[in-house]
Amino acid sequence: MEVKKASPSQPALKWALINLIVSIVITYAFQFLNVDQTSSLKYLNYLPFIAFLLLTQKEFKDQLGGYLTYGQGFLSGFLYSIFTGVFIAIFTYVYFTILSPEMIDKIMDVSRKQMEAKGTMSQDQIDTAMGIATKYFAVIATVSVVFAYAIFGAIVSLISAVVFKNERSPFDTAVDNFDAPKPSDPTA
Repeated sequence: MEVKKASPSQPALKWALINLIVSIVITYAFQFLNVDQTSSLKYLNYLPFIAFLLLTQKEFKDQLGGYLTYGQGFLSGFLYSIFTGVFIAIFTYVYFTILSPEMIDKIMDVSRKQMEAKGTMSQDQIDTAMGIATKYFAVIATVSVVFAYAIFGAIVSLISAVVFKNERSPFDTAVDNFDAPKPSDPTA
């Protein structure tokens, strides 16, 4: 019988896909409820991200028989973060270019009003900045999402790996179903 080795990428991929679905639902809920782009509710997406990162680490720990080194805990959480960042980045690009391009206009209007309220830029400078930002918004947002999730995920993984760390004692056997050797002499 072949022993299947636990891989951190399997639970990381599973939970990243689940997080993608939850993020899509939250994104459209915010859009349909017309939640303000500057509202602090936009940080709500980080709660499922953190919860699913913890579930990724726990599932990987369970696959390893309840034992997890700090490095394994970090790796599983960081892989989840990378997968989530890539999936959310793809969704972000599709969302802003195909599904809801009008959202870019809403975001740019808010940005324009903020720039005008500050009064540090002339109208020509604001128009130039808005033109560039509008043209490259989807690409900039996509790249930013990947890096933001990777950095935030690395920080959370470093912290949560301490919580899930449970290294195997050197006196424990490496195989859970280990049968003790039987003496070869039946009289012994």
